[in-house]
Amino acid sequence: MGMFKQLSRFASVACFAAGFFAFGTAPATAAPDPNFHIYIAYGQSNMGGTADAQSADKVENPRFKIFASQKCSGKGRNTIGEVYPAVPSLFNCGNTISIADWFGRTMADSMPDVTIGIIPVAVGGASIKLFDQDQYATYLSTAEDWLKNYAKEYASDGNVTKTIIDIAKKAQQVGVIKGFIFHQGETDGGYPDWPKIVKKTRDDILKALDMSSDTVPFVAGELLRSGCCYSDRVSKLPNTMDNTYYASSEGLDGNGVDRYHFGHDAYVTFGKRYAEQMLKAINRAPVVPEPQKPFKGKPFEIPGKIEAEDFDIPGVGSGNDSYKENDSEDHGGTNYREGTGVDIYKKATGYIVGYNQEGEWLEYSVNVKEAGEYSFYASVASANETSGFQMSLDGVNISDIISVPKNEGEDNYDDYNKVRATVNLPAGEHILRFTVTGSWMDVDYFVFGEDEIVCVDGCTDFVRPALSHATGAENYRVFDMNGNYLGMVRASGMQELRASAKTLVKTGGMFIAKSRAGSTIVRVTK
Repeated sequence: MGMFKQLSRFASVACFAAGFFAFGTAPATAAPDPNFHIYIAYGQSNMGGTADAQSADKVENPRFKIFASQKCSGKGRNTIGEVYPAVPSLFNCGNTISIADWFGRTMADSMPDVTIGIIPVAVGGASIKLFDQDQYATYLSTAEDWLKNYAKEYASDGNVTKTIIDIAKKAQQVGVIKGFIFHQGETDGGYPDWPKIVKKTRDDILKALDMSSDTVPFVAGELLRSGCCYSDRVSKLPNTMDNTYYASSEGLDGNGVDRYHFGHDAYVTFGKRYAEQMLKAINRAPVVPEPQKPFKGKPFEIPGKIEAEDFDIPGVGSGNDSYKENDSEDHGGTNYREGTGVDIYKKATGYIVGYNQEGEWLEYSVNVKEAGEYSFYASVASANETSGFQMSLDGVNISDIISVPKNEGEDNYDDYNKVRATVNLPAGEHILRFTVTGSWMDVDYFVFGEDEIVCVDGCTDFVRPALSHATGAENYRVFDMNGNYLGMVRASGMQELRASAKTLVKTGGMFIAKSRAGSTIVRVTK
């Protein structure tokens, strides 16, 4: 992550950007990436997906992509055949998930050295005949208008298999076609040639791509067992198709609306089952997901101080990343968090995270001792007026966007400002996220707890009005000057407060005592 200290640093990034190209737009002379594994996903509505996407389905995995098969300007997909992030919906411009969503995520999680790509084409209600280039025209000539229109979303003449082939040929320029996932058959319950035509559709695609089924596995999924159309013909496909596997639908629930479609959780589980079969076919064992972990072994305590560079150690699997970094180079060069690419610099105050760019984020495991309202401040620096950030807890924003003021002078990144907010936090263990909303800033640390109070001459007798006007005894939470919570005492005046705090902390120095009414600095004599 990072930021620039002088104008020359901007120039170096400009040079870097000029030499970088978007994924999938490499020069024609570039060799295909052997670690970009591409899967052709085709079929009818259960492959396309009918369940509304939930928040976990929308979390972008940087190693899961799709080749756009439809233009969806609202999702930023403007060019057919180009590579885009694989976020719902993969098959159209809606907000649904399919088997392919969690197939792709599981494959990416199981192979950390690989990027997964999907070529998605699915037409709801379609017979397998639509995917047979020798039958599609005749089939569509008598089809209902809605089905014709559905097919035309992929191909103006309805030849959806040609669309698959055309996109796959582009895909072969940047990666390797590794297999098929297929779900279809609800429409073809009485069609005796169904297994033969399924094999033909696969073989026709492979022939056009100059590939062999010997090296390209095919995984089909069973139909909904509690639905209208289930039979054993999917599980028997491996008897008539070489290098073919099937994913069981046993125990998967329907959507509760019709007799054809799976529900949301079933799509998630089914996609994982497809991945299990594909991993078996390519002799790769799945990786067991692991959650992210605190960098120093235990969560940061709140109230308390959080060092920005001590973000969590990433876990394994979707949703277990602990940071997002826009490029892999550590511009700070300290190697404090080697291998992350997060830009960590050594300054007079210690390690800081710099070079921060919009969209990047860092996460921290925290333990909030007590629910309630907390003062929050961050030590930050910027050489411009557009930097900013936002804080969230478990995916919910706890602050508005916080602007970072511009530091003046040549050494503007060696001067830090404290930007403040008030936040409400629930008790217990949570994941705190710092998200950059405006580029080019440094961040040193965050503090949750008390307002920062600077001790000056005479601070021994410093008493805020809230304390001097207190009536009766009050409970005070006591913190050291770094904001670390030490415990609670009960007192009705300054002398009693000092004595109680001395008993609690058992050491000399200055401490902060906070009641509901306000804060005061307490000097304790050892």
